[in-house]
Amino acid sequence: MLELLHIENIAVIEEADIRFCPGFNALTGETGAGKSIVIDAMGAVLGGRTSRDLIRTGAEKAFVSADFSGVAADLAGLADTGTAPDENGHLLLQREIGADGKNLCRANGRPITVAQLRRVGEELLNIHGQHDGAQLLDEERHGAYLDRFGRTEEPLCAYRTAYDAMAELLERMKALQMNEAEKARRVDSLKFQISELERAELVPGEEEELTQRRNLLRNGEKYLSALSGADYCLNGGEDSGGALAAIRDAEEALAGIRTLGDDLAELYQRLETACCEVYDLAETVRDKRAEFDFSPAELDAVEGRCDLLYRLKKKYGATVEEMLEYLGRCREELDAIETADDTLARLERMLVKAKEAVMMAGRELTKARKTAASVLEQRIQKELRDLDMNKVRFAIEFSEKAPAPDGCDTIRFLMSANVGEDLRPIAKIASGGELARIMLALKNVLAEQEAVGTLVFDEVDTGVSGRAAQKVAEKLAQVSRHKQVLCVTHLPQLAAMADTHFSVEKGERKGRTFTQVVQLDRQRRKAELARITGGTKVTDALLQSAGELLDEAEAYRRGL
Repeated sequence: MLELLHIENIAVIEEADIRFCPGFNALTGETGAGKSIVIDAMGAVLGGRTSRDLIRTGAEKAFVSADFSGVAADLAGLADTGTAPDENGHLLLQREIGADGKNLCRANGRPITVAQLRRVGEELLNIHGQHDGAQLLDEERHGAYLDRFGRTEEPLCAYRTAYDAMAELLERMKALQMNEAEKARRVDSLKFQISELERAELVPGEEEELTQRRNLLRNGEKYLSALSGADYCLNGGEDSGGALAAIRDAEEALAGIRTLGDDLAELYQRLETACCEVYDLAETVRDKRAEFDFSPAELDAVEGRCDLLYRLKKKYGATVEEMLEYLGRCREELDAIETADDTLARLERMLVKAKEAVMMAGRELTKARKTAASVLEQRIQKELRDLDMNKVRFAIEFSEKAPAPDGCDTIRFLMSANVGEDLRPIAKIASGGELARIMLALKNVLAEQEAVGTLVFDEVDTGVSGRAAQKVAEKLAQVSRHKQVLCVTHLPQLAAMADTHFSVEKGERKGRTFTQVVQLDRQRRKAELARITGGTKVTDALLQSAGELLDEAEAYRRGL
């Protein structure tokens, strides 16, 4: 149950705390006072789509929080957020909307994503908007309503698994099917690319080695000059000794006194170590100088190989490894084209079995849907009688269609508004008031199937008046005995039937428009009902009539 809705800087509402009660809660007010803004705030805190335009002019951010009680610990989607209701079963949802478009959402103080907030919100509260009745005009939604009522998840999942397997086979067959001219062109193109890459005899990692060798060859004279200079310094020449000879002389000079003290022994040892190291360096430099063989022909060959790799990379991949992967794909595609006829024949045999599986799963899904449709027709018919639509007949029509992701059935809701008239599609004959009541009936039936504890109805009275309005009010009162109901309304019958009545009032202060939400006592309820009934001129007769309406509603609620 939604206990407290806190709103800050949402449109014309600067700040408001609305403490909802169990049972039937009604919100009334002048057109434009901000009733729908309260509904928008509920949608926002439940993860609905929002716009920065929702933020009050001059404010940097908007904030909404909703405190729910009686929340089950195993509520769907809640485990993904890493949070849980407190020990009293309370769950606090919060959403902050910034002017920069950023959102900050929390569940019991723990940050969560908007998607997680939406998933949890769907299990706590259901909003029936004033335009939802028009959804009944979209026949593509009728199957979804039936599946939702019939809980056909299992057969629908089995069907979609079979359908997806069939669709994958069809895609594979489509990829293999091409005319002969197109096939010949593709084969020629693949063979040319394969031949060009195979002639290159690509080797993984060779590009890096070639680059290093090319740099070395391009700087051959400099390389030899440096090595020669280092060799002369280390090994010396015909006329002088090098560093190695000098270190050896120093080592021999200290050899005779190394036993005279620990420090001299250590010094001699260091010279000995240095001599070994310099000797290794001298040999390495000499070997590198001897093994380097500069050849202009080799440089030309390396340059040519680098140029070839550069040209191939522009066509087949950024690296040698990528070009080799592309070569592998070309070989696979060529092989697939050349063996396409055999592959197609094999896939066609598989497709026959896949289609049989789809049709079998489709029949099971249709069977489950027809069973659910029979029950839903009876339930909707009963709800419509309760809503003063005794002469209306409601039926669900099935017709076959080619397999599609949603099944093999075309499902349509039909109705007959008058005795003796044939059943026809709702979109063609239902009036606005009939649509509203049929949608209300459908929502009520679906709500009984779900664990959602709070139902919100935003102006479900559109197109409804008189006796029909009284029936709608009674139906909402009945629903409120096992679900919390929040209803935005313009009808006195609905407002009078509520257990708790709020007035949404708009005013001005310091040149700014402000909206506040006030809970009404009986005296103010009478005045509000009189205003709804008679407009701006509230007479004693209207007040008396409003009091009688409240008495009758209270008597009806006591009888539930």
